[in-house]
Amino acid sequence: MSVLVDSNVLIDVAEEDPVWGPWSREALQRVADTSLLVVNPVVYAEVSVSYAHVEELERFLPAGLYRREPLPYEAAFLAGKVFLAYRKRGGTRRSPLPDFYIGAHAAVCGHRLLTRDASRYRTYFPRLEIIAPPGA
Repeated sequence: MSVLVDSNVLIDVAEEDPVWGPWSREALQRVADTSLLVVNPVVYAEVSVSYAHVEELERFLPAGLYRREPLPYEAAFLAGKVFLAYRKRGGTRRSPLPDFYIGAHAAVCGHRLLTRDASRYRTYFPRLEIIAPPGA
């Protein structure tokens, strides 16, 4: 089994978020015990803002623990279609595309998704298996 790790979970751990850090750390450890952890370039870029140097980020996301996957073109197509549906439903955020790319990547590749912000993923990727806090 594989789990694509959403950047919000990794940022919570990296920045020791007082609210979400404990849940994110525990959830990450739990899935790491039974699953292959996956990140993609979008997740990598979003997490990179917490670090001044790429070497620090590489220590935080060691390649031996996190498999790096490219973004499939099928995921790009799906992300675009989901973004269009979002806009047609009245979505006003101009930049949710990274989240849609993350969800589409997980959906296209058959990964589960570890996130603490599950509502948008559940709305636009209803068949995606999501690992999230209760009530999220």
